[in-house]
Amino acid sequence: MRAFFTKLISVAGLLLLLVGIFMYVQIVQPWCMRWGATDTEIAMPLPGDPYIPPTTVVSTRAITIHAPVAHVWPWIVQLGQQHAGFYSYDWLENLFAARMHNADQIVPAWQGTKVGDPVYMMADPPPMSVAEIVLLEPERMMVLKGGWGFYLQPLDAQTTRFIVRYASFPVKGDLAAALYYYPMFEPAHFVMEAGMMLGIKARAEQAVHEVLPTETVAVTALELVP
Repeated sequence: MRAFFTKLISVAGLLLLLVGIFMYVQIVQPWCMRWGATDTEIAMPLPGDPYIPPTTVVSTRAITIHAPVAHVWPWIVQLGQQHAGFYSYDWLENLFAARMHNADQIVPAWQGTKVGDPVYMMADPPPMSVAEIVLLEPERMMVLKGGWGFYLQPLDAQTTRFIVRYASFPVKGDLAAALYYYPMFEPAHFVMEAGMMLGIKARAEQAVHEVLPTETVAVTALELVP
């Protein structure tokens, strides 16, 4: 009888695992990969697409920021560990010795970003943690080598659509990379990238609120609904 119950528990555990994997693959993972983005935004070609290697996994995420493009752009061009950080969860990044310090202000010395400049992902970075800026158009886009692109689209004079398209490291055709990417890197990257987008939204909207104190700007840094 004990052997029967042991076997039953093992089978039930395996079924729960399979159900969990199915739910993640069919529901959670697709939601994470297109967080906040419309079907049109996912399908649209973007200037950084030619830099995306064919063996990568691509996500497109988007968020609406209630601030003009001119108030959002300065936060984007100072991205990087060596500058303003990534406006995300620095305590989580620092678990990996990133020594990240996220800025809450625009620093003029960091606004001269140009094509060819490096963006550091961590302190004392190895080569794979440094991304070169390959495309940059003020108040429109900044694209890093490998296809990680940050795009701004004005919806009106006071509202901006912020779209981020990200390409993973090469995964397709590499079993070892896939085993690391899907269960570990991809969920962690989603949390960090969504946190970055919310962090930029909060900072840009707060800046508008300070300039126009009579207007009410809602800033919820932890919400997961773009």
